[in-house]
Parts: sequence; C-alpha cells; structure tokens
Amino acid sequence: MKSILMGLLVILIGLQSCNSQHKKETSTKKSSTAISELSIYNLPSQWTTQDNKNIEMKDLKGKVLVMVMIYTSCKSACPRLVADMRHIEERIPENLKDKVQLVLVSIDPTVDTPKRLKEFSIENKMDNHQWLFLRSTEENTREFAAVLAVNYKKISPMDFSHSNIISVFNAGGELAYQQEGLGVSYDETVKKITEEAEKLN
Repeated sequence: MKSILMGLLVILIGLQSCNSQHKKETSTKKSSTAISELSIYNLPSQWTTQDNKNIEMKDLKGKVLVMVMIYTSCKSACPRLVADMRHIEERIPENLKDKVQLVLVSIDPTVDTPKRLKEFSIENKMDNHQWLFLRSTEENTREFAAVLAVNYKKISPMDFSHSNIISVFNAGGELAYQQEGLGVSYDETVKKITEEAEKLN
C-alpha cells in the first residue's frame, strides 16, 4: 500500500502546477473542504461516460468511489471482476447506496465507445444511476492505471493482460483500500466502503 500511495503522490504532485485553477473551481462549486495532494480529483483528464457525457474526476467528488479497470470484449478475468462488483453493490446497506458510486474504467477506449459501454451496462444489469462507465484517451487511461497500480498490456488485437484490482476511494478522492484477485472474499472491501459512506451521514 505504501508503494501505491507513493506512486500516486509522485503523479499528482507533477500535475499540481497545471491544475491549481481546477482545484479552486472544485472547492468553490462542490465543497469548502480542501482536496489533499493525494486526491484523484487533482487529475485534469477528461472522461466520457456511457451516456456520452464529458466529465472530470472532480465531478465525482463527495461520494465513495469503488473503481475497477476492465474492457468489454474480455472473456476471462473481466466477467469475474464485473460479478465481484455486482456482489459488492448488493452488500452495501440500502441507506448508504446513494453515497457510493461504482465506476468501471475501460482500458480499451478504441473498442469501448460510449455506445458499447452503454450496451455493456444494460447487458450486465448495471444501468442504474449507481453505475458509471468511463473511457478516455490512451494517455489518460495509462496515467489513471498508474494511479490505481493497475498494469495492462495488449497481447493481441482483442486481448489484454491486466491486473485485477478493485479500489475504494473516500469522498475526498483519496485511496482508502484495494482488493486484488478474482472471486476472493470482499468482506473487507464492503466494510471499508460502509465505513467511508457512514462518514457522509
């Protein structure tokens, strides 16, 4: 976890100089709470949702974020990760669900257009307001993968090898917990999500 946080710190400090105005706007628009240097809300990258809306990470401020990186044409690990995310969502207490955003970030933006992400969300019964699918440029995707400590590599025209990590960020955009592996117990993940969401009551 220390190495992940140090890597996040290095990336985000490098973005401070070009992002000070974004931070000012965020604190004015969203909240008076200061964003720490470790927050993903400092990232200036633009993303497109499954509804073809353009957003920045700071637009997600104020909710607990549960994030995973996948690609929709994956036939091996990603279906398991998607199932894990659904199971995690089912275990979040009903009174806290509105405080949690479940985010799936594509590592294959060429194939995963907003239209394809929308279709995927419907196919997997992840099409309500709690689920958010994102895609961006290859550069932004690589940068964000580094923040999440996710490694991925294209091994054929339609296949990637990639890390299987689910990340939990608190409402301030700071990394709070990570779960690695497929089909493993997500008791601790759900516990951390619940703890962070309860702080927002």
